[in-house]
Amino acid sequence: MRPVRSSVLCRLLPAPCSLALRSLVLVLLCITPRCQAVQAENVTVMEGGTAEISCRLQNYDGSIVVIQNPRRQTLFFNGTRALKDDRFQMVLFTPRLVRIELTNVSVSDEGGYFCQLYTDSTHHQVATLSVLVPPETPTVEVKQEAVEGGEVELTCVSPRSKPAATLRWVRNGREVPGVVSQQDNGKTFSVSSTIRIPVERKDNGAALSCEAFHPALGGQKRIRHYRLDVYFAPTVRIVPPTGILREGDSLSLTCSVTGNPLPRNIQWSKINDTLPERAEISGPTLQISRLSQSYNGTYLCQAQNNYGRAADHYTLLVYDIVSLPTTSTTVVPPTPSTTQQITSHSTTPTLPTPGLAPDPEDPGAVVETHSAVPYAVIGGVLALLVFTVICVLIVTIWCSVRQKGSYRTREPILAWY
Repeated sequence: MRPVRSSVLCRLLPAPCSLALRSLVLVLLCITPRCQAVQAENVTVMEGGTAEISCRLQNYDGSIVVIQNPRRQTLFFNGTRALKDDRFQMVLFTPRLVRIELTNVSVSDEGGYFCQLYTDSTHHQVATLSVLVPPETPTVEVKQEAVEGGEVELTCVSPRSKPAATLRWVRNGREVPGVVSQQDNGKTFSVSSTIRIPVERKDNGAALSCEAFHPALGGQKRIRHYRLDVYFAPTVRIVPPTGILREGDSLSLTCSVTGNPLPRNIQWSKINDTLPERAEISGPTLQISRLSQSYNGTYLCQAQNNYGRAADHYTLLVYDIVSLPTTSTTVVPPTPSTTQQITSHSTTPTLPTPGLAPDPEDPGAVVETHSAVPYAVIGGVLALLVFTVICVLIVTIWCSVRQKGSYRTREPILAWY
């Protein structure tokens, strides 16, 4: 009875049949010394790595062994190189095992490698080479500028991976759902995840991250960190001095400015007038030495960027050395506006003080007035006049009483004579 060819029965086995089951069938069929068989092992390797493709032989008797690539080009013929590709090397050729090595593996090398044993009939097995392409660190693309009060669209992109990478957005430790799209580029895939979030100026500098997961990373992940860059109009605030200002003092005003982008130029001016000759500007600071009442007025600080402008003003009131009113600093908060802000600071008395009177044209302003005679002198003169009058009255009354007493004493004397 002629033995059944193992290659024929192996072809009859269903495709999903495991390698172990196929090997067992081949062993059971090879009941005579003349039965030969070949086995192949599947290989999975990362792109750029090294793959070892092995062909196991059974009852090898010196027959011809041929190894072919997925395009059915012969790589080795009985251990001899047949294809000029230095990346393939024969590392082992024994009666039981034939092994070749492929370096710098690429996705184009993927496919089935044929282990063929030529006897009375041809025996062959296919070793499937699978190549994994791990994703690089993803990139973040911004469709348009993030402006206060609007929305920003961010897209995380993983341009190349195999199989397709999994992307997710994370902010403050929580996942931000995104719209995922995938594109087949042949043997690799490109994946993107897009999110849209509203932004305010408080979100400027907020941290987000895009994470890429892939089987080739072994449980690790590739992360791209991103910080929001939100553009908004500037805000301006003048930092006022403390206490009251008298003639001869020095004034220093600092203009505190925020905005994105930060305004480069800060402008100081005086409303309806020019800055004093002694005024010096150094960046955001305005300094005036040896103040006088001629410097009184409203000083303005302005800043501008591409998204709006803002201003703040400070009212300077310089007192002379005689008038020392109790003062307080009143700060008017800035009017909320995305394009312009104007705030004010002024130094005004808290209680009516002699020498100060309200301006009839501007009830909120205080104007210093000078009287011709000090109140203390007037009071002293009046008191002196009252005292003098009282003294004259007392002397007059006393003299009158004394004259009457002397007249009554003389009458009896004259009668006796």
